Amino acid sequence: MPFEAINPAAFPTPIAPYSAAAKAGNILYVSGMLALGEGGVVLHVGDAAAQARHVLEAIRITVEAAGGTMADIAMNHIFLKDFADYAAVNTVYAEYFPGAKPARYCIRADLVKPDCLVEIASVAHL
Repeated sequence: MPFEAINPAAFPTPIAPYSAAAKAGNILYVSGMLALGEGGVVLHVGDAAAQARHVLEAIRITVEAAGGTMADIAMNHIFLKDFADYAAVNTVYAEYFPGAKPARYCIRADLVKPDCLVEIASVAHL
């Protein structure tokens, strides 16, 4: 099945060859989002909560560009550089999913840039 690439105009140029999301039928696969600005500059260095908010806003913008809402997200894949940031990220995360919570997992992982503290990828059913 062919897919449609979703790349919101407001986003900075990706740091690698990928689209912000791919829509196949009614399923939207959102790439792992990081708190990056233009040129791949890491934003909110040292602040996991601010990075989580930036990431979740990027996911929201991407899902809305594909015609959905955050309520359409069924699965989140969360990567943290340090589990010490788990509570701070969960506090922000809860703001974006106030109703039924999507399935998810959260693992500790090295991220693409040393100053990145959180990355989230999502799957939505539109």
